[in-house]
Amino acid sequence: MATSQAALMPTSNSTASHGLQRTRPLSAGHLRALEAVARHLNFRAAAEELSLTQSAVSRQIQALENEMGVALFLRHTRAVELTSAGAQLLRAVVPSLERIDATVRLIRRTAGRKSVAITTWASFASMWLIPRLEAFQSEYPDIDIRIDATDNSVDLETSDLDLALRYKRPAQVGPEAVRLFGEQLTPVASPWLLKGSKPLRRGEDLANFALVEAGDSHRTQNLEWLTWRRWLDAHGFTKLEPKRWLYFNYASQIAQAALTGQGVALARMPLVADSLANGDLVEILPNMRLESPMAYWLIVGPRSGQRPEIQAFCAWLQVQAHLTRLATGESV
Repeated sequence: MATSQAALMPTSNSTASHGLQRTRPLSAGHLRALEAVARHLNFRAAAEELSLTQSAVSRQIQALENEMGVALFLRHTRAVELTSAGAQLLRAVVPSLERIDATVRLIRRTAGRKSVAITTWASFASMWLIPRLEAFQSEYPDIDIRIDATDNSVDLETSDLDLALRYKRPAQVGPEAVRLFGEQLTPVASPWLLKGSKPLRRGEDLANFALVEAGDSHRTQNLEWLTWRRWLDAHGFTKLEPKRWLYFNYASQIAQAALTGQGVALARMPLVADSLANGDLVEILPNMRLESPMAYWLIVGPRSGQRPEIQAFCAWLQVQAHLTRLATGESV
């Protein structure tokens, strides 16, 4: 019996080998398989993404678990689940892979054509940035532009994006942020809506029209400033109720509803300044603008600021921002 027990015990050589296995660096290739399986919680889907066979991915995960000395996934009949150790490793792996991928993309990009990659939200891209881009591209035809429009803030340190254009309060941005312009809110409508039988000359007249606003503004702290109720209360119309309400998710949708005469929108002045200038929209109560604490900001990524094309784009952008401040009457 003693002999049997001794046979099951590891020899000193195997113990040493086991110790080396636990201290050597992990195979980097296996970490991408870990990230893919953890994201999909499915070996087959991860294998398809990585262009590998399912058995190959399974072997990589098994090899990683052997190197770690712990299970990283719980295998169920129809599902895969991260263990606590797997989740702990994943938290370190994901940002590391993102940094590696961003660096590779940056190297590939800088080795070829000059380009500027910008992250901003969809309404700002469509209403302010894109209409102005032709002027930049006419001046710099050899610089490619890429716009990544998303409502989620992107980390410029880990992404392959160069610039961020953001909409925040001053306290929410760092000292590196450059203020482009502030914001006022004002009621706007299409010219032909104003030609209808009901007048729209005073605040009280709004009761005869549909009012258009952001549908999610009441649930988001920063966007509470965009509500009609705040504007109405600020100007003494606390009991006014419109003919009906129209709610949309995006500022571009709100502006489109006003342009097509569906109601009166409480618009952000910087985003509708062009439509007001060309007569597509009319500011119906110009003396009743409401100041907003929000502002529009430019943030340059930490690895991008020294590139000539980035400097050129930022200089052009600040000229455009100055023109917007002039158009909206902003004093700053």
